Amino acid sequence: MVAIGVMMIMLIAGPQQAIAAQNFFQDVDITWGGGRGKILDGGNMISLSLDRDSGSGFQSKLDYMYARIDTQIKLVPGNSAGTVVAYYMSSQGPVHDEIDFEFLGNVSGQPYILHTNVYTHGQGSREMQFYLWFDPTRNFHTYTIIWKPQHIIFMVDEIPIRVFKNLVKYGIPYPRKQPMKLYSSLWDAEDWATRGGLVKTDWTMAPFTAYFRNLAAHQYKNFTHNGRGSFRQLGHDDLGPYARKRLRWAQMHFMIYDYCTDFNRFPQGPPPECKHARI
Repeated sequence: MVAIGVMMIMLIAGPQQAIAAQNFFQDVDITWGGGRGKILDGGNMISLSLDRDSGSGFQSKLDYMYARIDTQIKLVPGNSAGTVVAYYMSSQGPVHDEIDFEFLGNVSGQPYILHTNVYTHGQGSREMQFYLWFDPTRNFHTYTIIWKPQHIIFMVDEIPIRVFKNLVKYGIPYPRKQPMKLYSSLWDAEDWATRGGLVKTDWTMAPFTAYFRNLAAHQYKNFTHNGRGSFRQLGHDDLGPYARKRLRWAQMHFMIYDYCTDFNRFPQGPPPECKHARI
C-alpha cells in the first residue's frame, strides 16, 4: 500500500523545488483577526478562531507560479453551522485567478461539505462539492492543490477529487499568467454556508477554532510567469491509472454537486469546459 501511494504521488507531482515548508513564523503572516490567529508550538502549527466579533486569517509570504501546496487541517468540531474554513490560492487585483477549498460547517452529527471552485480572469461559478469519507474534526488530514500548466488537481489525503484542465486552445481561460499566494481563513458565512443560510451560527458555541500544520509548498521548475515551457519538464502530463481510478471513486461516491450537470442553472447548456471534463 505504501508503494502504491508513493507511485501515485510521483505520477501526479513531477519534479519540484521546495520553497517553503519549515516553520509558520518563516512562511506566513497572520493578516487579520486581532489576535484570533496564533502561531503555536514553536512555529509548527497555526490556530484560527472565530467569535461574534471577528474571524481570522493568514497568507503566505511568498508568491507561487505553478506549485504544489499541501497543508494538514483539523476542522472546527461540534456545531460548526454557519462557519467556513477557506484554504485557497489567489492572485492579486480585480481580474484575479483563484483555486479554492472551502469547508462549510454543519450542525453536530451532520457532515461538512467540501466546496471547490476555480476562478480564471475574475470569473468563477465552477463549483463542485463533496462529502468527506472521514470525520475532518477528529484528526488532521492533508489537503493539496497541484497547479501545473496543463491542469489543476484538488486532492484529499493524496486522493484526487477534482481536475480542472488547461483548455486555452478551445478559448477557455486558465490561470497561467500571474502568480498566486496561499491564503486561509475562518469566518462567519451564516447567510449561505449551511443549508443555503437556513441554519445560523450558534454563537454560544464560540470561539470556533481550526488548526493547521505541516504546510509544504513546492514550486515546479523551469516555468516563467507567462506559463511558457515544455510540459515534459514537469514530469508526467496526466494522472496515472491508479490516480484516475481513485478520482472516479471519489466523484462517484462522495461528489454531491457538479456545476457541469446543473441544467437548471445553465438551461442553455453547461460551460464549455464541461464537455472536455472526462479524465
